Amino acid sequence: MNTIRHNDHNAAPSGSFPAAEFGELQHLVDALYREVGPSGSVSRIDVIMRAEIDDLSDDLREVVNLLPAGRYKRGRLCDQLNSIITAHGWGFVYGTVE
Repeated sequence: MNTIRHNDHNAAPSGSFPAAEFGELQHLVDALYREVGPSGSVSRIDVIMRAEIDDLSDDLREVVNLLPAGRYKRGRLCDQLNSIITAHGWGFVYGTVE
C-alpha cells in the first residue's frame, strides 16, 4: 500500500487541500510508540487518551474513536487508522500514518 507521508502535500488530487491538522495522527502514533518502544503495544484506550491530551480535532478524534477494542502493535494500529482515514476519504486532507 502506498502511504502518503505527512510532509507530502503535493500528492493531493486537484481541489483537495491538506488541513491545518495534516500529520497530527502521525505525531500521535510517534508519541505513543516513543513511550512503549518500537516493539511495544498500546490499547485503544491509550490511543483515545493520547488524542485527548494532544487536543486533536473532532474529525481526528472520530477516526481514533472508530478503532476496534484491543491492543495494537505499531503496524496494526497504522493499518487500522489508515483504513478509517481512507474510508472517510480524508487521506489527502489529514494524511496517513506509518
